[in-house]
Amino acid sequence: MTARVSVRRAMRSDLAAIRRIEETSFSRPWKSETFDELLGAPAMEVLVAVAGAEVAGYAVLVVREREAELANLAVSGPHRGEGIGQALVARAIALCGGRGARRILLAVRASNRAAIRLYLRYGFRTIGSHGSYYEDPPEDACIMLLTLPEEC
Repeated sequence: MTARVSVRRAMRSDLAAIRRIEETSFSRPWKSETFDELLGAPAMEVLVAVAGAEVAGYAVLVVREREAELANLAVSGPHRGEGIGQALVARAIALCGGRGARRILLAVRASNRAAIRLYLRYGFRTIGSHGSYYEDPPEDACIMLLTLPEEC
């Protein structure tokens, strides 16, 4: 684990780092304009994890009324295995609960065992799959759900 990781809301100045992480993490990365638009959208939350002075990971959340979606999460290659993903998931759960969400859904590549283990550690459970959800390469998604307690 890194010695010092903090998680905060993303700022426009973080977009270049987010984009670099996105491009190296996914075969079909989101466009730069997408992240730029997300920062101002009322139902969206974009978080960054900072290790030292470097943006080491990010998470994108959609929060609407009582339901949220963890739409995207990535950690830069050199920082994987250092607890960055854990910090992002923990903050995402707290933020969703604080905004009144009682359920958090996500989709993850069925082959991404490390991510699935991380989500299971935080109480997510598999509720189904979505065939051929991903491209490049084609793969099913594992759909996971976390139900938050009313007092969150």
